[in-house]
Amino acid sequence: MNDFINKLYRNHSLIYKGLLFIVTTFLIVYLFPKSGKFKYSFEKGKPWQSENLQAPFDFAIKKADEEIALEKKTITENATLYFDLDTVIVRRIKKKYPEIFYENFSDSIYNRQKEILLKVGEQIISELYKYGVLTGSYDFNDEKSVVILDGRVEKHKTIYSNLTHQDKITPIIERVLLDQNLNAYKSDFVSLFFDLIEPNLVYDKSFTEKVLNEELNKISYTRGSIAKETLIISKGEIIEGDKFQILKSLQSEFESQVWNESNYNWILFAYTLLVALALLMLLLFLRKYRLDVFENNTKVTFIFFNIFLMVLLTTLVINYNSQYIYVVPICILPLVFKAFFDARLGLFSHVITVLLLGSIVPNSYEYMFLQIIAGIVTILTVSELYKRANLFISVGQITLIYIIAYFAFFVIHEGSVETIKWQTFGLFVLCGFATLFVQPLIYAYEKLFGLVSDVSLLELSDTNSKLLKELSNKAPGTFHHSLNVANLAESSANEIRANAMLARVGALYHDIGKMKNPTYFIENQSTGINPHDELSAKESARIIVDHVINGIEIAKKHNLPDRVVDFIRTHHGSSLVYYFYMKEKEIDPDAIKADFCYPGPKPFSKETAILMMCDSVEAASKSLKNPTSTKIDAFVESIINKQIEDGQFLNANITFKEIQSIKKVLKHKLANIYHLRIEYPE
Repeated sequence: MNDFINKLYRNHSLIYKGLLFIVTTFLIVYLFPKSGKFKYSFEKGKPWQSENLQAPFDFAIKKADEEIALEKKTITENATLYFDLDTVIVRRIKKKYPEIFYENFSDSIYNRQKEILLKVGEQIISELYKYGVLTGSYDFNDEKSVVILDGRVEKHKTIYSNLTHQDKITPIIERVLLDQNLNAYKSDFVSLFFDLIEPNLVYDKSFTEKVLNEELNKISYTRGSIAKETLIISKGEIIEGDKFQILKSLQSEFESQVWNESNYNWILFAYTLLVALALLMLLLFLRKYRLDVFENNTKVTFIFFNIFLMVLLTTLVINYNSQYIYVVPICILPLVFKAFFDARLGLFSHVITVLLLGSIVPNSYEYMFLQIIAGIVTILTVSELYKRANLFISVGQITLIYIIAYFAFFVIHEGSVETIKWQTFGLFVLCGFATLFVQPLIYAYEKLFGLVSDVSLLELSDTNSKLLKELSNKAPGTFHHSLNVANLAESSANEIRANAMLARVGALYHDIGKMKNPTYFIENQSTGINPHDELSAKESARIIVDHVINGIEIAKKHNLPDRVVDFIRTHHGSSLVYYFYMKEKEIDPDAIKADFCYPGPKPFSKETAILMMCDSVEAASKSLKNPTSTKIDAFVESIINKQIEDGQFLNANITFKEIQSIKKVLKHKLANIYHLRIEYPE
C-alpha cells in the first residue's frame, strides 16, 4: 500500500495533467453541437469537388434567408390596419349639433338661409364621420389598407388616407362650403366644429399585430422537395442558384435530424476523440519543445484554461447570433501566450484552438483561414508588448488583415462587391478594440496564476523601486556593479535575440543578497579595511557563497517573481570561489573543493547564462591594469572559456555561435568603458 502511495506521489504531476486533459476535453465537447456534421464541403460559385451526389433521403428545399426576409417584408408592408369605431360619439354629435348651430349663428340671418346652413353643417358632419375621425396622428402610408371594426365586426374597408385626421377637418369644411358657394361662413363653421367634433376611431395595435403574426406564420419556409436518390449535383458542376440552395437544404436537414441514442453516443465519442487528439498534440509539443512549461502544472493549467475560455466565448456568440462570430478576439490568445511564454508556443496554441473552433463555426474554412493568418500576423508584429504604441500598431495591422482576407473571400464567393456586407468590417474593428483588452487581462493573469510578463519586468526595472533603493543605500558598490551588468546583459540578449528585458531585470536583482553583509564584498569596501583578514578561508567562502541564499530569501520576502529569482539562484552556477580555495590550499593541501563551491543550480536558459558571463566579466574587469584592446579580448575569452570548460552552460539552451556573439558584445562594451582619455592640462 505504501509503495502505491509513494508511486502516486512521485507521479502526482503527470496524474494532475491527465486529469486536466480529461476535464478540459469533456468541457469543450460539452460546448460542441450534439448533431452530425455534413461530410461535404462546398462554396457558392465554385465547382462541386466530390463525386455525383444523390439525395440520401427525401427532404424539402428550404427557401433562402433573403427570400424569406423579402416575403416577410412584403406581408408587413401590405398588412391591414385595424381601427375600433365608437358609434355613440356620432349619434351624440348629430343630436347636439342643431342646438350649437343656433347658438353660433346670429338671428340676423333669415330663416331660409339658416335652414340651408343647418343642412350644410349636417353634410360636413357626414363627410367628417364618413369613415371616422382619428384620435391622433400615425405614421402610416396613405395607401395602407384599413378595416374599421364596430364591436369586432367589419363595418368599412378603405385606405388610410380616407380617414379623417385632425389636420384634415378644416380642409373638409372648406371643400363642402366651396361646393355650396358658402365661403363667407367658413370662420363660423370652423369655430362651431372646433368645439363639437370628437375623435371616434382608435388604432387597435394589438389586434393588428395579431393578424400580422398570423399572416407571417403562414409563410412557407420551403418550396418543393427532393425525392430520395434524385441526382442533386454532378462532379465539376458550378454551385450556384437553386443548386446551392438545395445543397444548403440537404446540409441543414442532415444536421437537424433527430438522432437516436446510438447515433448521439457515436457523435459524442467522435467529437471527444477529435478534441482529445488536438489537446494531446499540445501536450506533446510542450513536452518536446517546452519542457520547463510542461513540468509546471500552473502554466499547463493556464494554457488549457485560455483555450477553453476562447471556445466558450465563441460558442456563446454562435448561440446568440453567428453573424457576430468575428467580434470574438481570438488573437488575444497568441498575445497572452507570447507575453508569458514565447512566440512559438503562442502560435501553436492558437492554431490548435482555431482547429477546435472549426467544428462549431459556420463557413469553417473561411473562419480558420482568417484566424490562422491573423494569429501569424499577431506573432510576427507584436514585440515589446510593454510599449503601448506597439500594441495599437499591431492591433491595427491585425484588423487590416482581417478586412483584406474577408474581402477576398467575399469576392470569390459572390463574384462582385455590389452586395458586400459592410457591417462585417465594423465587426472586425470591434474585434480590434476588444483585442486591446489584452493589457488588463495580462495583469489579471499575473495575479491569478503568479506569472510574469514583460510589462511587470518593465516595472521591476525601475531603479527607484523600494528594493533597488535599499540596495543602493546599503551596498552602493554592488548597486553600481548591478547596473553595469544589466547594461551588458541587455546588449548581449539583444544580440542573440533573447529576452533583453528579462536579462536586464535579472541582472539588477542578482546580487541583492549582498545587502546582508555588504562590507564583505570588495566593491563596497571604501575604508581600505577588509573584514576577511580576520576570518579563515572557509568562513570567508561561506559568507561569499551565502549571498546567493540570502538573495533568494530577500527576493521571496519582497515577492519577486520566480523568473527573477532564477537569476539570483543561478548566476554563479556551481562555480568555485577560487581565491579562498587557493588560500585554504596554502594552509591545507587536502582542502575539499566542494566546500568552496556555490550550491547551484547551473544556468538553464539563455538569459541566465548571459547573466553568468556578464557578471563574471564585469566583476573581474576591475582587476585589469592598463587595459588595452588585446588585453580585454584575451581577458573575456579566458573567463568565458573557463565557464564552458566547467560545464556551467550544459543546461542552458545556448549555442557556441551565440556565446561567440556574446563575447563580441562584451569585448566591444568593455573597450568603450576602458577607453583611453587625453590628459587634460592643469
